[in-house]
Amino acid sequence: MPPADANISRHLALMAARQPHAPALKIPHGRTRAGDIDYLALTFAELAAEAAAWRERLAARGVRPGDRALVMVRPGLPLIASAFALFQLGAVPVIIDPGMGLKNFLACVARSRPRALVGIPLAQILSHLFRPSFRTVAVRVPVSGSLTARLTNPNSKIQNPNPAPVPSAATDLAAVLFTSGSTGAPKGVCYEHGMFDAQVRLIRDTYAITPGEVDLPLLPIFALFNPALGMTTIVPELDPRRPADLDPAKIVQAIRQENVTNSFGSPTLWKKIGDHCLTQRITLPTLRRVLCAGAPVPAALWQNSSSFLPNGKLHSPYGATEALPVASVSADEVDPASVRGACVGRPVAEISVKIIALTDEPIASITDTRELPPGEIGEIIVAGPVVTKTYDALPAATALAKISASPLPAESEIQNQKSKIQNSSSSPWHRMGDCGYLDAAGRLWFCGRKAERVETPHGTFHTEPCEQVFRTHPRAARCALVGLGERPAQRPALIVEAAPADSRACRALARELRSLALAHPHTASIGTFYFHPKFPVDVRHNAKIHRLALARWAATAKGFASDPKR
Repeated sequence: MPPADANISRHLALMAARQPHAPALKIPHGRTRAGDIDYLALTFAELAAEAAAWRERLAARGVRPGDRALVMVRPGLPLIASAFALFQLGAVPVIIDPGMGLKNFLACVARSRPRALVGIPLAQILSHLFRPSFRTVAVRVPVSGSLTARLTNPNSKIQNPNPAPVPSAATDLAAVLFTSGSTGAPKGVCYEHGMFDAQVRLIRDTYAITPGEVDLPLLPIFALFNPALGMTTIVPELDPRRPADLDPAKIVQAIRQENVTNSFGSPTLWKKIGDHCLTQRITLPTLRRVLCAGAPVPAALWQNSSSFLPNGKLHSPYGATEALPVASVSADEVDPASVRGACVGRPVAEISVKIIALTDEPIASITDTRELPPGEIGEIIVAGPVVTKTYDALPAATALAKISASPLPAESEIQNQKSKIQNSSSSPWHRMGDCGYLDAAGRLWFCGRKAERVETPHGTFHTEPCEQVFRTHPRAARCALVGLGERPAQRPALIVEAAPADSRACRALARELRSLALAHPHTASIGTFYFHPKFPVDVRHNAKIHRLALARWAATAKGFASDPKR
């Protein structure tokens, strides 16, 4: 039974009442003389007061319940305080990853139609330079660019440090969060307050998270869950615009100094941290769990994680911006030598998963699908309380991604399926955009993005099972299966992130890769290889390879066809 008031901001007030003096947030701002990280620390009571001060400021500037507010602030204190203040007001934060590129970013701003802009000076300047994209903005709330700027005076008394939030139903729009656009244009995902509630519940229960734990989130938006979970947030010394440039020594120092128990990050970032720990013979004994997501976890990271997590475990939650969490797997459940895809574990509580026959067309109703038996690769669809219902202002994309949970009343109404799905109060099935299968034990296996599958006259090739074969080569740790030509007459090829010295070296490496290909039936027909010096990847996780961009590059690049006998 959902609460009478489902406003997600109520969790901060609850934690401020339960553990007012417990640390809620720590933001780095230098080093002590002893070399320790110096933090600005706020208790839960102080964070609640900060959010209340933000609420007063936003309201004074003219932000109203129901307003969409584009949030362009620094991670940590500004992000958490402004987001919870907007929730309290009944306003709708719109959060867009600025790393998606200016063109995509401006298109997302224009489509989301924000009435308010809560932003640092650079954001305010952008709003004036690109007025057409920001034409709906009527209220501008300037924000300091400092990570540690506070609105409240810690020595002053706040008249109402825990104001009651504007009452919100579970189905009321809470936020618009944009996808990364790794296999298409970024899309705004409409989150309801009840969906956020369900996420908090499932994340807490799946990983046995308890109040008082300490989290270091390497993806800033995940810090928004911590006030509801009662966890202390340690803001990492990390530039979210260039996450791959992180200094692992700084992350390790923060974990050890602050006794961090939990961390979320991409496989790329945690491989870098793990390699540093192995090289320096460092362990992280306080970590109970590392949640690694955004791309399949490489075999080496699964294997090595126990070396630097003596009292903890590496987990990989599976999901997407549109539905998270869906499933989860831990290090002791994974076979790193598998070439059947990436096991992403069993569905978490309250989540249903089906594998249906592949199609690129919209599906109106779940009765129009053909469910596949265990072991057969198809399209992954999911349902449950964390599954979002619509994309913002994109009815065609919504119709393509959502499947009504019940049959349509009559054939004559099929033409109205887009609006029916978009406006339905019941949860639809979401098409994850991924291919995979369920095994006989009920575990879900990820085989690659549906848009990146390679269709040939002799069958369909999926990225993950094929790339697993080649990643065993020390010089092909990062590789990408692509299709040359148009479906269904594509030719499979492999692109490796490497820069061999010359054509002779390219041909030699191609022969070695071809030998690996011939050892497995599902890769035996892959005989063309390309070498690219630096793969294009997503900014958010720095882990998702832009295979479609690489396929376009390969269309005019020099490939090396190889026979291992030559």
